[in-house]
Amino acid sequence: MAQKSGLTKLIKLRELMEAVPIGGIKGRGIQALIINSDDAHQSEYLRERDKRVQFISGFTGSFGVAIVTPNKALLWTDGRYYMQALAEFDPPEMWTLMKEGLLDTPTRAAWLVSNLPPKSTVGADANLMSYTEWAVLHTSLTAAGHCLLPLEENLIDKVWGIEQPDARGNTVLPQPLQFSGRTVGEKVRLCREEMNKNKAKVLVITALDEVAYILNLRGSDIPYNPVFFAYVILTSSDLHLFIDKSNLSEEAKHQLIDEGLNVIYHAYNEIHAFLKQIANSCTTNEKIWISNGSSYALHADCGEIKKHTAITPINIMKAIKNDVEVQGMKNAHIRDAVALVKYFAWLEDQIKNKKETVTEVSGATQLEKFRQEQEHFVGLSFPTISSVGPHGAIIHYLPTAKTDVPITDKELYLCDSGAQFQDGTTDVTRTLHFGNPEKFERECFTRVFKGQCRLSTTVFPLMIQGNYLDTLARENLWSVGLNYLHGTGHGVGSYLNVHEGPVAISWRPYPDDPGLQPGMFLSNEPGYYEDNKFGIRLENIELVVKANTPYNHKNRGFLTFETVTLVPIQTKLLDVSLLTDDEIKYLNDYHTKCRDTLAPLLQGPENAQALEWLQRETQPISK
Repeated sequence: MAQKSGLTKLIKLRELMEAVPIGGIKGRGIQALIINSDDAHQSEYLRERDKRVQFISGFTGSFGVAIVTPNKALLWTDGRYYMQALAEFDPPEMWTLMKEGLLDTPTRAAWLVSNLPPKSTVGADANLMSYTEWAVLHTSLTAAGHCLLPLEENLIDKVWGIEQPDARGNTVLPQPLQFSGRTVGEKVRLCREEMNKNKAKVLVITALDEVAYILNLRGSDIPYNPVFFAYVILTSSDLHLFIDKSNLSEEAKHQLIDEGLNVIYHAYNEIHAFLKQIANSCTTNEKIWISNGSSYALHADCGEIKKHTAITPINIMKAIKNDVEVQGMKNAHIRDAVALVKYFAWLEDQIKNKKETVTEVSGATQLEKFRQEQEHFVGLSFPTISSVGPHGAIIHYLPTAKTDVPITDKELYLCDSGAQFQDGTTDVTRTLHFGNPEKFERECFTRVFKGQCRLSTTVFPLMIQGNYLDTLARENLWSVGLNYLHGTGHGVGSYLNVHEGPVAISWRPYPDDPGLQPGMFLSNEPGYYEDNKFGIRLENIELVVKANTPYNHKNRGFLTFETVTLVPIQTKLLDVSLLTDDEIKYLNDYHTKCRDTLAPLLQGPENAQALEWLQRETQPISK
């Protein structure tokens, strides 16, 4: 069956918008439709059937919100995706890019208020929008005399029709105690303690990584994310699991029982009816705990009952890794570094000795093969960003057969990649040049490194939000008028989502950030991007640890970072004259740790190439 063209999809969608009955009256229609890049669990990454923004616009990035009116089609996305969106729009002449994050770009609510006819109706699928986002839109639209309508049917799904991929899930497997470090029974007990403190009768768990974490189970329903489609409702005495039970392996069922949990099973699609039933049974003094990050539809199911809308206790529990998870993450990063050292050594040899041509795609494939050799490997944690020259300026570039180019000694090569191991999740970026980099490229690379070093070595108070640290990574770029349009750091899961909340280091405030605490893992990834020329990014994963300080003001407690990524940084790209003595010592010490940790794992003739590269790339530098 031939796929619908982008223009055909928009025409059909607008016909459906015009036919939406308003107040039971047919033909009044809606004047705008909001299409979120969400599923019913507000996941960042989506399975194929939930990629509705991609279906209607052609844009494949992980974040985008589309608004379609009778004569406009707009897409908001952030600085990671500006260039990508413009290259992917279908048809390009029908779509307008709204560059979120720039001062002259209006918010979605502001654009709707300014451009809609009086008393317009804006439609959206309430399952695919968080309560927080819905409330902001509703307030702005209502104040301007408009209406935000939860649609009974998803109009994109109607346009998609029988071509939309199905919703069948995959097998759910146990995450053993040797990797989780804490039983399900213990996690549930800790949740109930928090429920009691907050006088909540019910806890509604909707985020898929939270469901997987509390149950010590893992799945593969969303590519690169070891999660599965399910909801959990926890009461003082029961745990209700909403899932297609046929997807649960026998091992998973037995582990739940062995770890002290008696589960009451429900069909996945019974969540709305059950939540309404529970809400109706609550007294006026009893509360339902449901995060504002959950869908507006689930919040609406709670009716008029009191709600506790803080992030769930699981969100913080999984962010603060226990001792077993911390060691697992460290071990995973060591094995991951072995794979990356093998890859970069192999790649350099292929290019310098003019062996077989390696392209962005074939390079990414070879890197995955090296990772597959490592113990506990499950899969990649996201599609490898293997990008040459101008492609590196597309921050989340995904190489395809259509865009694929050779990796050469003429341009910068940016490789951002990661893996899912059963004991941890990795994410690392290195930028390399296999020839003679230009002076400006070296200066930019050096300033990016200085920012990474500055953040990695900083000391900060316990419980400070990551937002306050973001400037540290940027100041050496800002001082010469350079910047990057993405966050500096994100949380990382323990064999869970590679982007994990609620903590982050970003120019954007994260209102749910509880403050940095020992045991949290975050990325440290400043960069610089010259459109149509090159991209530079250096990314390490950092563990939050206690700092030893000569003073301790008001017994606050102070923290710092321990770098767990162990992949050399290419010193050839550094302008050493721009580095301080402390920065040189930091890099030399880091490279000594990389060499001492990885060299014993790269013995034998089969690893001679990788060992030689490691030893050469970790030689100390000096002015």
